[in-house]
Amino acid sequence: MALLRAALIGLVLVFLLPAALSLLVWKLGEHPASWREANWTSAAVLPAADANDAAAVYIMAARTGGLKGALSEHSWIVLKPQGAARYERFDKVGWGSPIRRNGYPADGRWYSNVPRIVAQLEGAAAERAIPEIRAAIDAYPYAASGGYRIFPGPNSNSFVAHVLRSVPELGAVLPPAAVGRDYPVDGRLVALDSEAHELRASLFGYAGFAIGARSGLELQFLGLVAGIDPFRGLLKVPGFGSLSITG
Repeated sequence: MALLRAALIGLVLVFLLPAALSLLVWKLGEHPASWREANWTSAAVLPAADANDAAAVYIMAARTGGLKGALSEHSWIVLKPQGAARYERFDKVGWGSPIRRNGYPADGRWYSNVPRIVAQLEGAAAERAIPEIRAAIDAYPYAASGGYRIFPGPNSNSFVAHVLRSVPELGAVLPPAAVGRDYPVDGRLVALDSEAHELRASLFGYAGFAIGARSGLELQFLGLVAGIDPFRGLLKVPGFGSLSITG
């Protein structure tokens, strides 16, 4: 009984209390009332695609809309082959075409929220990775219409996380607020990635853990992530994402 009580207190302190505080902070801010009122234009985060001929790959993320924005982000993939004058953007969304291509500007705001770059490759490394990324996009098992579930997944973040795991050259994981990233799209509840030096376990996205060089130590509960990344000096707080602890 004492052990159960301690576990419940831990869940409240580590996951539910920070999530509730994030919800409160979000409610106090100003956000568009609907997608129609939101700004979806370019935030000018990326350089102009025709500024140089070098290939480029970007993984982008931004807070999503409505009350979900207090706890979750939306992520997407941007590609530019060598010599291309335009970016290509790939999203998995709950409406429209199964995998949406160029539905929005490459660095467009998401529900008025300015995106940021999560991971990037440029030059020869990007050129080598682009075919692998395209293959991973084509192989995504939930690409068809209906292959989207907002929670626990598979959703937009499950799609991008699948690509990141399939292309280790990207060398990154999605941020902790990307709810749905831990959904096991390949059906494996436990996975050891020897190339990334990561051990991951997920009970269909409802609970799990990750430990390794890219994730640090993470505990996952109902899509929320708590943990610490000592390699990058980050504390992972449910709702708030990654916070620097190195000053």
